Amino acid sequence: MTRPKTALSVNLNKVALVRNTRHLNIPNVARAASICLQAGAHGITVHPRPDARHIRGEDVPALHEVVCHHPGAEYNIEGNPFHNLMEHVRRLRPHQCTLVPDTEGQFTSDHGWDMAVDAQRLLPIVEEARSLGVRVSLFMDPEPSMMAAVRDVGADRIELYTESYARAWGTPRQSELLDRFAKAAQAALDVGLGVNAGHDLNRDNLTDFLRHVPGVREVSIGHAFIADALELGYAATVRAYLDAIDAAFA
Repeated sequence: MTRPKTALSVNLNKVALVRNTRHLNIPNVARAASICLQAGAHGITVHPRPDARHIRGEDVPALHEVVCHHPGAEYNIEGNPFHNLMEHVRRLRPHQCTLVPDTEGQFTSDHGWDMAVDAQRLLPIVEEARSLGVRVSLFMDPEPSMMAAVRDVGADRIELYTESYARAWGTPRQSELLDRFAKAAQAALDVGLGVNAGHDLNRDNLTDFLRHVPGVREVSIGHAFIADALELGYAATVRAYLDAIDAAFA
């Protein structure tokens, strides 16, 4: 059976970060989203942190409107559900919310949920989001033993936190890390969860990851995508990442 190709969701946080250094609304985040979707990206991701250092509160509904004008595209809002995430989920009912255990002011997301500690407090959050018709994904380290607990709180998917793989890519540890992520993904699939992935994936390491890790439905890529777009432009960068995905399925 042919496996479905992985969807590309473009994270626009870094576009907003550059915009916020001036008061000119340049670069325009909504325009960036529109160009990426027109070029073939399957979705848009944003992470509105409490300090609004990149995506601001008003960006979230504006980008929702852009996505709504592109049939088939998906909107993924990610963040800590105990900060400001759920207000956006309740108001907009995006296709997906990705719950991330970061702290206020954290430099970047750097670990997944510990289900032995966090499961009970996540349970009502997941129930509420799903009651709104929103798919729920939990940001997780590649720990196979955690996947049954993710299912038990009612989440639909996991997003594998891939920074450790990205650091190991091109080194002797690459195979070891790929094996770890493959086992975690398979454990998620075995209990009925969908698998997403993200964090430090780029044009160089994405194909290898998707070739070896089973069932990845979506990758969310931001920092590397925007770095590439500075050289190539948004549309060409979308096509380059789609080519990297296609290569994994060839």
